[in-house]
Amino acid sequence: MTAPDASTARPGRRRARGLGTILVFLAPAVLAILLLRIVPFVGAVRSTLFTREGVGLLAEERFSGLANYVTLFSDELFRETLVRTLVFNLVLNPLQIALAMLVALLLTQRLPARGLWRTAVFIPCTIPLVGSSIAWGVALRPDGPANGILSALGIGPQPFFTSPSQALVSIMVVASWVGIGYWMLFLIAGLNDIGEEFYEAAALDGAGRWRTFWSITLPMMRRPLLFVLVADTVANFVLFVPVQLLTNGGPENSTTLLMFDAYRRTYTYSTPNLGATSTVVLTLIMLLIVAVQFRLLRDRD
Repeated sequence: MTAPDASTARPGRRRARGLGTILVFLAPAVLAILLLRIVPFVGAVRSTLFTREGVGLLAEERFSGLANYVTLFSDELFRETLVRTLVFNLVLNPLQIALAMLVALLLTQRLPARGLWRTAVFIPCTIPLVGSSIAWGVALRPDGPANGILSALGIGPQPFFTSPSQALVSIMVVASWVGIGYWMLFLIAGLNDIGEEFYEAAALDGAGRWRTFWSITLPMMRRPLLFVLVADTVANFVLFVPVQLLTNGGPENSTTLLMFDAYRRTYTYSTPNLGATSTVVLTLIMLLIVAVQFRLLRDRD
């Protein structure tokens, strides 16, 4: 019986060592995802199938099947919250990404002090969302500086966070204050990866700016745009801090979104099973929308 060739055994040992190294480096991330994402979500799904016999987190549970889902979807306020959340994201996500793309296009041009302008747009991202929400709450209060400027212009003060017709739009402004600068960075990175030869060829063909954008820039930005769109969708679906700090879901539930609804059902109304059900519904809708986005923006050979 002949011994295995050392030259063939050595590559196998190298692959095994390489695989071991990869597993060592991936283990902390995989463990974090498992403990912080998968296990809580499985626990939330389990919680949706039970109801509590009493008040409090330690009350005895009994299996109730899909009763929590029936209760939620029978609640008119929940149905309104679901529609409001979808409309909120259908308006805010394209708006944020379009503005971030516009700013990224402007700040990749040869402008004086371009780095300074990029820093100025990105600064809101360095401020915690709690701080930004408090600052906007002060700026847009009835006697705040924004209303002072509007009064000086003869427009009159506006009830930004106290009007059912303006509160949700004001929340969009707060979210965009941070989001536009953040997503701008990723789009600038994508724009910088597009080779100059493509634009030179377009110029030789006599293509204008608009034609160049639609035929070269936008197709070449498919992957960065997909990443930004998915990340922005997730961020806005789980938006919570501005709603909780500035409006507490009001006035008249006009700013109650699904994430805040889950929080309120769990901690304010002491119905954690319904809160978990609201969270699972939110997650499933978000995953469905993300899957559609991947389908629409996938690379085509």
